[in-house]
Amino acid sequence: MQPSPVAHSLLDDAQGMALGVFFCSLGLFVLTHLGLITGQTAGIAVILSYLTDWPFGTVFFAINIPFYLLAWARLGPAFTLKSLISVSALSLATVLLPEGIGFARLDIALGAVLFGCLTGVGLLVLFRHGGSLGGLGVVALMIQDRTGFRAGYVQLAADAAIFGTAIFLFPASIVLWSLLGAIVLNLIIAVNHRRDRYIAT
Repeated sequence: MQPSPVAHSLLDDAQGMALGVFFCSLGLFVLTHLGLITGQTAGIAVILSYLTDWPFGTVFFAINIPFYLLAWARLGPAFTLKSLISVSALSLATVLLPEGIGFARLDIALGAVLFGCLTGVGLLVLFRHGGSLGGLGVVALMIQDRTGFRAGYVQLAADAAIFGTAIFLFPASIVLWSLLGAIVLNLIIAVNHRRDRYIAT
């Protein structure tokens, strides 16, 4: 017999969202330090920030605005508010992190895997507390909830389109190492983000 779902408290959600945003921010810091790219909405924002020299946080926040309307209509105000808070916090964190951390040396292969692990775990924590980093993640969660098709695989398909475009804009080596990070990230989500393995709400 399945145990009854256990609701998260407000404090549970606050610490979970803070942890998820922190992990994702660290992952994105590693990514941009190496000049790599990623998929999903963050990947679009990273590419635009490289091409325009606009701050990543500003671009990322702006790109997410249309998705809030979709999230509100399809996933409800609570999810939308949590996503808005998470996106805003991550946008701020990506500005502040360079002031407190730096790398004397970071191997590009290790960095790609580190990005995938940090960001994948961060997104898992956000998902399990009813939030996200908006954008394509909202669409992926909607598809998973409606069809059962895993969110990680949806995001992997979106990533394929983004990386297919990036190959024309960046050196092939950058795209290939970036792809490694995206694969690690999406496999972590695909294997671990299953509602039948996690019953808290």
